[in-house]
Amino acid sequence: MTGGQTLLFPDAKPLVERLGADFFRQLPKRPGVYLMRDHTEAIVYIGKAKNLRQRLGSYRVANPDRVPKRLLRLLKCVVRIDYQECTDENAALAQEASLLRELKPRFNRAGVWPAPAKVLAWKLERDGITLCLQNKAEEGWTCHGPLKGGASIMLASLVRVFWALTCAERGLIGMPAGWFHGRLPETIHLPAQGIQAETWLTALTTQPELTTAAMLSTIAAGHQGWQLELLSQDLESLTLFYRPRR
Repeated sequence: MTGGQTLLFPDAKPLVERLGADFFRQLPKRPGVYLMRDHTEAIVYIGKAKNLRQRLGSYRVANPDRVPKRLLRLLKCVVRIDYQECTDENAALAQEASLLRELKPRFNRAGVWPAPAKVLAWKLERDGITLCLQNKAEEGWTCHGPLKGGASIMLASLVRVFWALTCAERGLIGMPAGWFHGRLPETIHLPAQGIQAETWLTALTTQPELTTAAMLSTIAAGHQGWQLELLSQDLESLTLFYRPRR
């Protein structure tokens, strides 16, 4: 085996095989929403993007070691993708929410069915910081909220980002079982640098754009490739989540 030899079996690319590489090349680099359809023309998934070409391009490779099983099932059944350009991220988010409420695609979770509001709570410990979602603010915790739809998705993004900030040497693949895919315990403890993590959390609620930019700069020093791409998407979602509504 030579030093330059790559994988014997390249990762599957079901959407590239069905839609063609030109479909991904011609996508606009603009905000928008996209609708994935199966062979019956039914819409099975709806998503929004800050950059449609970048976001949809992330679906080209279906690596079973890095992609959740639910997403693999989705990619196997999609035969067509429609998209709608929007003026900005907020317009894309509003259009996505409207379509989700109306169409309720089977592969979507967040934003389709109403969920009880939660508060994000965190507590500084001796050896780190503990995070959880609570039905209401409890004594001894610092809280943000109440949060409406998407609180659990937001928490999963926060956990990945803070893991990258505090445990960079272990990488995302070093997270406890299930954490990477958002299967989190009721309380999540992140070791070391708890004071810094609490500072980031506080700053997110007041200056989301500046804070996520600083986080990305710190993360980029210790991550690259698919890990950095995923964390960039998490930070993009957190910016939008924490941005004050006009």
